[in-house]
Amino acid sequence: MARKVFVPVTLKVDSDGRIRPVDITWTDGHTYEIDKVKDVRQAAASKVGGTGIRYTIMVRGKETHIYCDEGKWFVEAFRPAGGISVRFWQVLPPFSAG
Repeated sequence: MARKVFVPVTLKVDSDGRIRPVDITWTDGHTYEIDKVKDVRQAAASKVGGTGIRYTIMVRGKETHIYCDEGKWFVEAFRPAGGISVRFWQVLPPFSAG
């Protein structure tokens, strides 16, 4: 089952006002660098509801999405089978609910 998990995101804003997420701090306190932003577009978070700006990103060589909804950042998180907590990058995509 998916849930919306709000996460702190470090941003870089260029002189034209374009926003680029740099890293994500997960619920366990670990910070993960975003290797690359592949795409940015208005999109729905289909598994948890709501809309926002969807960033398709690469973290540790795996593709996933983060969303910005009115200045708040979230991921669509899933608890792995058996309820075992793992860090999100180990199961990308999607994020785990660690």
